Amino acid sequence: MPESSAYRVLARKYRPQRFSELIGQDAMVTTLGNAIRRDRLAHAFLLTGVRGVGKTSTARLIAKALNCVGPDGQGGPTIDPCGVCEPCRAIAEGRHIDVVEMDAASHTGVDDVREIIEAVRYSAVSARYKVYIIDEVHMLSKNAFNALLKTLEEPPPHVKFLFATTEVNKVPVTVLSRCQRFDLRRIPADKLAAHFARVVEAEGARAEEEALALIARAAEGSARDGLSILDQAIAHADMEGGEVSAAQVREMLGLSDRGAIRRLLGHLLAGEAQPALAALRDQYDLGVDPVGVLRGLLEAVHGVTMAKMGGAPDPSQAAEEREALGEWAARLSFAQLHRFWQLLLKGHDETARAVMPLEAAEMALLRIVHAAELPDPAELLKRIGNGEAVPVARAAPVPPPAPAAPPPPSYPSDFRALYDLVYEQRPRLALHLHDDLGLISYAPPNLTMKPLKPMQGEFVRDLIAVLRGMTGVVWSVTLADGDAEPSLLEQERAVEAAARQAILDTPLVKAAFEAFPDAELIDYSPADRRSAP
Repeated sequence: MPESSAYRVLARKYRPQRFSELIGQDAMVTTLGNAIRRDRLAHAFLLTGVRGVGKTSTARLIAKALNCVGPDGQGGPTIDPCGVCEPCRAIAEGRHIDVVEMDAASHTGVDDVREIIEAVRYSAVSARYKVYIIDEVHMLSKNAFNALLKTLEEPPPHVKFLFATTEVNKVPVTVLSRCQRFDLRRIPADKLAAHFARVVEAEGARAEEEALALIARAAEGSARDGLSILDQAIAHADMEGGEVSAAQVREMLGLSDRGAIRRLLGHLLAGEAQPALAALRDQYDLGVDPVGVLRGLLEAVHGVTMAKMGGAPDPSQAAEEREALGEWAARLSFAQLHRFWQLLLKGHDETARAVMPLEAAEMALLRIVHAAELPDPAELLKRIGNGEAVPVARAAPVPPPAPAAPPPPSYPSDFRALYDLVYEQRPRLALHLHDDLGLISYAPPNLTMKPLKPMQGEFVRDLIAVLRGMTGVVWSVTLADGDAEPSLLEQERAVEAAARQAILDTPLVKAAFEAFPDAELIDYSPADRRSAP
């Protein structure tokens, strides 16, 4: 078959040729564009990120941007290379003599680097810059890195180095400090699905929206992985004579049906052992790996927890799935969700290592079924204190005696009272409540606040623990954007400013300032007057 008619896989056919075609890397493109426009280009760039997010493609685009001369041959470096001039076309086709690509996985030694060190002394043959693209740079040997250091620190002005790696932690710090680093992000699933939809249309194929969402989720942020899966799905659909369907993608990837996962989760939450085991066996008979079933349950419990937190809905979820997750979120407490998560995580790890995965998964589900009937530790202590019977196995519920109902929890009357209460136990934690947060909603045990500065990740966890210890109730604490009251510190400053202005507006003080223009009103408070002789 002639080379011109050879089939090109989608991952190569739809490789980005312009910065505008890069998906999900807007921050990096903006930074590069500003650097090119201001002529503040670094001599070495390090591109890092997971597989398939565009590291090598970005390196080639930077090489194009630096060497593009425009359609008329008179252009300079630009963030939007024309793609039609000889340097652009030669770089895109991998034949430009001044743009050298090296795979560090197969060229790891000092001799390979020495060739680069000797070549950088000579000017570019036809390009503006001589560009060296080294892929998987972390695989260079220690001696090779050391040999490259001096040249990397002070290269000739006509040379640019572009490094790409998936394991930046293996790159020596001495190299990192000499490069301008760009961390390419995982591509969000919704952007991947939209990109795949455009590819399907360009290929003249058809695909269900849910099928593209499944492929985007399976790609785990990698455009190349997703396009490879899509390539296979389109080929399968062509053989079947139809469009790419969600059912076909699930079968191809060995994914469990999300509806079946929700039904299984419902059996677990209801404590129904036999239906849960039957549902697991059905998935196994369809060819779904037991580890995949447990992974699907973990994703479902995570989705319920995010729904309870009030997070943004997952665009890949169907309306039916969002409705089911919302119903569970309203019914289950955070303590129950955390316990289910831990049990599923333990079951997943055991099943992944087990000699008999199906049996291990069944035992994990049975453990969850029995745990569903048991109260959490706090409720257990409360029942013991009230003299209630505590279930220890799958038996008929024991009717509790009729002691007096415990009093309802006592909550602070308002947000300031909450701050005062927290201050008694954790002054440093209370300081954040006072200075750095604005109140959006206070409806105990639900608290929503707007952070006025970046907060530590442990803040919400620590605050929930303190509030639970003080009130005996698990609080829901959420940090969100939106309309919020000023912080307590801002409110106090406003009161002080108003009091100061009121003093300045009194006739006696006005007269004093007119008589003594250089006078000042020093800090004053009622306490000062009470302590005065």
